[in-house]
Amino acid sequence: MATGAPRAAPVQVDGGQVQGEGVGAVTVYKAIPFAAPPVGALRWRAPGPVATWSGVRQAASFAPACMQTGVSMPGETPPKVSEDCLYLNIWTPAKRTGRRRAVMVFIHGGGFSNGSASMPLYWGDELARRDVVVVTLGYRLGPFGFLALPELTAESGGHGSGNYGLLDQIAALSWVKRNIAAFGGDPDRVTIFGQSAGSMSVSLLMATPLAKGLFERAIGESGGVFEPLQLAPDWLLAGAQRQGEVYAASLGAASLAELRALPAARLLDGKAPTITHPVIDGFTLTASPFEIFSEGRQNDVPLLIGFNEAEARSLVDLSVVRAATFDADIRSAFGPLPPALMAAYPHATDPQAKQARADFERDLRFGWDMWTWARLQAAKGSSAVYYYHFTQTPPFPPGSVYAGWGASHYAELWYSFGHLGQEPWAWTSDDRGLSKAMTTYWTNFAKTGDPNDPSVPTWPRFAKVLGQALYLGTPIAVGGAPDANSLAVFDAVYARVRGEAKTQADGAVGDGGK
Repeated sequence: MATGAPRAAPVQVDGGQVQGEGVGAVTVYKAIPFAAPPVGALRWRAPGPVATWSGVRQAASFAPACMQTGVSMPGETPPKVSEDCLYLNIWTPAKRTGRRRAVMVFIHGGGFSNGSASMPLYWGDELARRDVVVVTLGYRLGPFGFLALPELTAESGGHGSGNYGLLDQIAALSWVKRNIAAFGGDPDRVTIFGQSAGSMSVSLLMATPLAKGLFERAIGESGGVFEPLQLAPDWLLAGAQRQGEVYAASLGAASLAELRALPAARLLDGKAPTITHPVIDGFTLTASPFEIFSEGRQNDVPLLIGFNEAEARSLVDLSVVRAATFDADIRSAFGPLPPALMAAYPHATDPQAKQARADFERDLRFGWDMWTWARLQAAKGSSAVYYYHFTQTPPFPPGSVYAGWGASHYAELWYSFGHLGQEPWAWTSDDRGLSKAMTTYWTNFAKTGDPNDPSVPTWPRFAKVLGQALYLGTPIAVGGAPDANSLAVFDAVYARVRGEAKTQADGAVGDGGK
């Protein structure tokens, strides 16, 4: 317990009692277990029930992050890690009232290979001051969270393999449903929100039947899973199992028992191929999210999503991009692309080529997914959709790891969490005003399913075709969907890929599968 920090009254949860600490107007509970430690024989199994404890558990220190390599954000201090990592943290207003508050459950990013539920940027203190309860959770990453193998599939009894990290998220949401009322939260007003891989997780949670009824609203920031799976065959169970067998062989493990006997650190050996994505396993994920949403089978809840203007600046070194080598560089990275797609990004001069590469990467990795997610939910669901485009450039200091990035990947997080004060940067009144508006939009949406109130510019619903977006910058303004022309080219390419795959599948059926 922090020195001098007031103690809150103990709270009864699954497993026993926990006691948090007061930090001003907010009470914080750290490292509450929501599942059994996934170690030993429980490695690569669905999360099990929490073991009970006696006495009052002091929830005063964060748990280690899940096993991982690298860091999820540039310049981040690498977190302490452990295989025993299935814990969550809660920030709740210290003053209790007779009513239950809306709950916001955050899922961190990191490419499904790293990240932490306790990173200061993700703390829920400022959002909790806006009268909501905030939860952050840990989930298994990399090979611990997403390894698929024939042995694991057989062991599962028909439940497939490769989605342990996603099952951890579902287990945490189930825990919230059962226990959050003890912290003043409303179990029937839970919003899931995430950024990057956390936002991809939100799209998957909307697609899985296992999460039905566990949340009532969803927020996605810069990440979704809607591309044709013909372009990513390792996401299908058969491909993921082959990938898992190559991984196991690289570690010299001839069986699942041998893999489970290896030390946790050995599983992150740099010589082994990476395992960093969920799997369409037929149980947790019965089909691709695109198929699920196209057929109207998603968990149909109000949705607030969007992406940033300069997403790719964190992914691509634009200093080396040249017009003369642009086509060859694209082919090297992505293979041959249709002429229409290349023509959508003019690159005749070096400045044009730099902008084209940044825009191409943004649209490929983020823009098309978010635009498609919004369109599918608006067309096939009955719940409201709110779409944004973040355009504000934070005052990244010269010489910092973020210098020159603009409205990049991650940039909106300081604003949406209300954490400008965590960095000694030259924030302006415009930055502070935008952050106040974004925390208002996000918490209003969690409370009611509508981000609007008289204190902020009106955010219109997204229409079923192209729709309108709220441009989160200075000033906040309403406009058409961003980058719609170039995204429409991606749309046509992906539609052709899906159509060709369907034609081949229909032909195979007509030939008796020969």
